[in-house]
Amino acid sequence: MAAATSINFDTNSLKRLTEMKDIQAAHEQLCKEENKIGGEIDELLEHQTNLEAKMGALYRSVPNLQVVSSDAKQLGSMVSFTSDIAENVSGKVRQLDLAKGRVQEAIQRVNDVLDLKFCTDGVQTALQSEDYEKAAGHIHRYLSLDEKVLKQITPDSNEGGSVDIALHVLQDAKQNLTKIVREKFEVALETADRASVERFFKIFPLLGLHDEGLKKFSKYLKSQIADRCQEQLASAATLDASDRRAAVVYADTLTILFEDVGKVVEIHQPLVETYYGPGRLIQLIQWLQAECDEQASKIISAYIQNREFTLKSRQVQTLLHRGSSRAAAAHERLDPRELDVMLAECTLLNSRTELYLRFIRKRVLNDLESIAGEEETRAQKITDLENLLRDSLLSRRIQELIGNYIVMEEYFMRESVTKAESMDSLEQGSQTSSMVDDIFFILKKCTKRAISSGSVDCACALLNHTTTILEGDYQDTLYSKLRAGFPSGSFDVSQAYSMLQQGRFPTSSSDTNAAKLEFMTTVNNIEVSLEYIQSLRRGLTEECAVLLAQNRDIGKDKLESCLNDLGAVTHKFKDVLDYGLSQLSSSAIKPRLKPWVDTFLSVNHNITEDEFSMYEANDPFVQNFIMNLEQLLSEFKDFMTPSNYDSLVSLITNEVTMQLEQTVLRSVFNRLGGLHFDKELRSLVTYLTSVTQWTIRDKFARLTQMATILNLERVAEILDYWGQNSGPLTWRLTPTEVRQVLSLRVDFRSEDIKRLKL
Repeated sequence: MAAATSINFDTNSLKRLTEMKDIQAAHEQLCKEENKIGGEIDELLEHQTNLEAKMGALYRSVPNLQVVSSDAKQLGSMVSFTSDIAENVSGKVRQLDLAKGRVQEAIQRVNDVLDLKFCTDGVQTALQSEDYEKAAGHIHRYLSLDEKVLKQITPDSNEGGSVDIALHVLQDAKQNLTKIVREKFEVALETADRASVERFFKIFPLLGLHDEGLKKFSKYLKSQIADRCQEQLASAATLDASDRRAAVVYADTLTILFEDVGKVVEIHQPLVETYYGPGRLIQLIQWLQAECDEQASKIISAYIQNREFTLKSRQVQTLLHRGSSRAAAAHERLDPRELDVMLAECTLLNSRTELYLRFIRKRVLNDLESIAGEEETRAQKITDLENLLRDSLLSRRIQELIGNYIVMEEYFMRESVTKAESMDSLEQGSQTSSMVDDIFFILKKCTKRAISSGSVDCACALLNHTTTILEGDYQDTLYSKLRAGFPSGSFDVSQAYSMLQQGRFPTSSSDTNAAKLEFMTTVNNIEVSLEYIQSLRRGLTEECAVLLAQNRDIGKDKLESCLNDLGAVTHKFKDVLDYGLSQLSSSAIKPRLKPWVDTFLSVNHNITEDEFSMYEANDPFVQNFIMNLEQLLSEFKDFMTPSNYDSLVSLITNEVTMQLEQTVLRSVFNRLGGLHFDKELRSLVTYLTSVTQWTIRDKFARLTQMATILNLERVAEILDYWGQNSGPLTWRLTPTEVRQVLSLRVDFRSEDIKRLKL
């Protein structure tokens, strides 16, 4: 079977086939092979012409190939010859380079020996003449020589012996000069001889004593800083309280300390970079910062003690722990005026510290940038710098101050806001009471003061407290005045102002006029507060942008979140404002509008031409209605802010359109009556448009469309305005309402109205 299914058949395998089934299978397989081979032959024959052409071209190119082969062999021999020449030349060049290198090494060794002798002779002469700078220069040159290379000179030669002697002399000279420089430097420190201090400071790096030189020099600088700071602190203690800088004397003292350190760094940074090399400034800063921490801590301690900072902080924490400051007894409450000056100086202390730390960071980073090719070293020193500034005693003390400052500033804000609310007054002719300006002045002052401290965390804390006060105590105060609603009855303005006692609102709600005036003033207070919140947020956003620029955008997300929370307070105030206006509308607008609108029913709109002419001369409804609206609005216009007045007009318009629409649906019209209704509606829209800056025509859209329907000559004419024929007009009435309005026409048959396909 296997032989039968194979592709290639031999004679023996065919002869072994005995079954008809196998023979047929073998025959079919051979037929397939025959067809396949025949197809391949046909395909080759089809390409015979192309193959012959290609073969002819190939035969013609054979002579050319022989030429190419000859040229290739010639080129190969040339390349091989050139390669051999290049190899010989390069070998000789390598030998020359090797010889040159050895010659240079020999010259360098000779120069080193000459330098060694020159340094040996020069250092002895310089020491004898006390020219320490020159002696240090010779020692520095000696230290730059490779001592192992020098000792490779044959020991038994004269040169070898002289080299050992020279090395021994220079080593002794180095030790001797080091001892002299140390002694002279100490003498210069004791006598405060600045020129000598700087002179010997420059010698230390030449002797390879970089760290020792920086440490000793920093000791000198620290003593100067300490002496200067003690003088300033003593002067601050004796400063007269009437002096104009007495309120910020400790901030000034701390500023002078930072200026002294800054001047030291600024003056001596070029000296350090020139003689000690780049990247060494951070070592000097580390020692100077320790002294700065100590002196700054003394200043802060004096501030805490003399300003009674700790005592007042504990009092404030106790009062806040008990709950609202309103609940504390009068004798226990701390007057916020006692905190104001102290808090201002506290933020000044922090802002000066932040400015100083930024200066130090900038100076050190500039110094580290000059370190070439040492990324790991630079990164490590930057980390060391950040740790130094963050963990310094100065930073810790300032953080403690700011932590207590935030608590006291919160107390100051709450107490001041409470006092502003209790002293709220209204001047005659004013639309808002005094507490709005007072409260937002306090909030702005406190938040800007916190931002001026230079601390992002402090700014965020005070922004959060501001948001809490606005959406808490202040909003509750305003809402409580609206909760009683707007009293009904007439409004006598002169009597309302006469009820004000010493510029304050009456505590009793029995007087209707005073209560009405207070309600409208509260609504105005809310509307103005909305504007003030938005203005406050814009101003604080600009202040925070400066703060973030100073802090390299650290804490940007936190500040933006706090500012967004402050901006979100406007939504809550908008809800309270809407509540107040709705109270005003339900108490003073709706009850008075209804009887005026109902007079529309007493006017006949199924009229003759004579009646139509009479209505044109003396309208029985709209003139009186507009006069009543004008009188109603005049009661509020002078006592509401423009925005609130426009809101009131909008509410009145909504109520008028709603009630008038209901009244119209209870009336009947003929075509002249519909035409007259359209004129009444136009007069009303014109008047209301004239008394507000807002657009109100869209509020009359449904009534205007009803007037259009009532003016139709026949029922089918509605199809000219409906559906695809409506054009730019958007119908506010549903098909059912259109049929209902059409049914108000006494001259339209109900059968025609029902047959309409809307």
